[in-house]
Amino acid sequence: MLGGSPARVVYLSTTGVYGDAQLVDESTPAAPRTEKHRLRVEEEQRVAAGPWSSLILRPAAIYGPGRGVYESLKTGKCRVDDNFVSRIHVDDLAAHVEAGLLSGVTGSYPVADEEPCTSREIEEFCAKLLDLPLPIESAQALSTSRRVDGSAIRRALGITLRYPSYRVGVPASSGSEAGTSSSSLAVK
Repeated sequence: MLGGSPARVVYLSTTGVYGDAQLVDESTPAAPRTEKHRLRVEEEQRVAAGPWSSLILRPAAIYGPGRGVYESLKTGKCRVDDNFVSRIHVDDLAAHVEAGLLSGVTGSYPVADEEPCTSREIEEFCAKLLDLPLPIESAQALSTSRRVDGSAIRRALGITLRYPSYRVGVPASSGSEAGTSSSSLAVK
């Protein structure tokens, strides 16, 4: 629970609250299908009803240093399928939070980079990047196939992604490209 009464709260939820929706943007209503996601929506409602100004961010799959498909490939825990997945680099998500705290934007928004792709596409990209074999194809998909459009919140906050695609973010996060993670969005 939050101590005192802050003036502004930015709450991180999940795109899981959209249930089976395959195309998600700022107008997509929450439709949770699991108890875990119903509880997230309840918490979103509590935050929105608080005595503070609030912004609800619903990030897609979060990746970055130490987490993501390239890490799963190293341990052989990936399963290839053709479901679409949207992602957001952890640094870009942190920058959304920072910009959100400093803004007056309210409501609930999905957060994602600009290039949803199938799990097969990113696993092939990561396997080639890391010179690792591809995992065995999965007979069962891992999750809902979902493409998330996070452009509305980027426009509302006036930010540009540092990692607009996994093609840029994964090499930076996996150590396959010189550079380190830092603040990922430039506030306009």
